[in-house]
Amino acid sequence: MTTNDALKKAEEMGYDLVEVAPMSQPPVCKIMDYGKYKYELNKKAHTAKQHQKGTQLKEIKLRPRTDQHDLETKVRQMKEFLADGNKTKVTVMFRGREMAYQQMGRTMLDKVLALVGNGAQIEQPPRQEGRFLSMVLAPQKK
Repeated sequence: MTTNDALKKAEEMGYDLVEVAPMSQPPVCKIMDYGKYKYELNKKAHTAKQHQKGTQLKEIKLRPRTDQHDLETKVRQMKEFLADGNKTKVTVMFRGREMAYQQMGRTMLDKVLALVGNGAQIEQPPRQEGRFLSMVLAPQKK
């Protein structure tokens, strides 16, 4: 069908003439409601975006004098976060005179790294932010 005939037919029906395959010989066109087509494309893109799961940043808080068993429990929880593909922020909180013993916080983070093992890699090394010493761990890339 010629282009002029197709345009007349589309106008009579109240639709648009849309070029579907411009590279083919001859080019292929379709008679459709272009506004409705664009709306459905946007709707499909929106639902696809809703079903995507992004990585989250989970946080585990510790103290410099956190006991071994409590630490193991927190590390088990961190391993679950990392296995799910989430990044984990490990924070050691200092209160009062504990600020004088910041080395205890660094040893706590070293213990956490040793207990986590090969399940994580350091994304952000330990750094002091006021009364908090924190580092970020990311899941190990396969």
